[in-house]
Amino acid sequence: MLLLHVLGRELHDRVWLLSHGAEAVDLDVYLTFQAQVARRLADEPMAYITGQKEFFGLPLLVDARVLDPRADTEVLVEWALSCLADIASPQVVDLGTGSGAIALGLKHSRPDAQVWAVDLSADALAVAQANAERLALPITWRHGAWCAPLGDALFDAIVSNPPYVPEHDPHLQRLKHEPLQALTSGQDGLDDIRQIVQQARSYLRPGGWLLMEHGFDQALAVHDLLRNAGFEQVQSRPDLAGILRCTGGRWATMK
Repeated sequence: MLLLHVLGRELHDRVWLLSHGAEAVDLDVYLTFQAQVARRLADEPMAYITGQKEFFGLPLLVDARVLDPRADTEVLVEWALSCLADIASPQVVDLGTGSGAIALGLKHSRPDAQVWAVDLSADALAVAQANAERLALPITWRHGAWCAPLGDALFDAIVSNPPYVPEHDPHLQRLKHEPLQALTSGQDGLDDIRQIVQQARSYLRPGGWLLMEHGFDQALAVHDLLRNAGFEQVQSRPDLAGILRCTGGRWATMK
């Protein structure tokens, strides 16, 4: 993939590589390739090296200002779409949008939806807005922490892939190239999820869903947070490896 990238080819065009395998490359291409291999060996995500990542069928531009979008997060988008399937022109917000991956996936799949996206990082919003403009997908952008910039808006669904890694988790060493503020959330990794659960109740329509991604071992804890806050039909969805990775609940219809 790195060789294809420096040669200006599509990242998955391995047939081209095979058919041109005997050709020599220019010295500058070779040196660039070697430098990029060194970056990858230092655990830098491919998305940062190539500047691109596909998410939910959309080609996104990605750099170190935002998290590298993971394929597992597509489960969250699919779940949200199923919750909104019977709602005409639904209103949904993506909290902590980063590259805009979730918001753009939702808008692309449901053009009739009114999709909002929020991020505390102005740099992240700049990346997300650039992706939206390039893909011609209109999104309502808000700068701020979680639900704070939503005003008096009400939503049929709130989705979020918030920071959820404990501050001293040993896995952080492998994520050193990604923005720390988008990864860690207190001693147990649940500080931001706690805030979202408490705030979301004021911004959901009756029967609206709050859906969140979380760590591999946090599903039961997030279940408890949602139930204690008054959410119903609390449940989880597995990621591509079969690990419970997303948990959500429905705001009581009679609240």
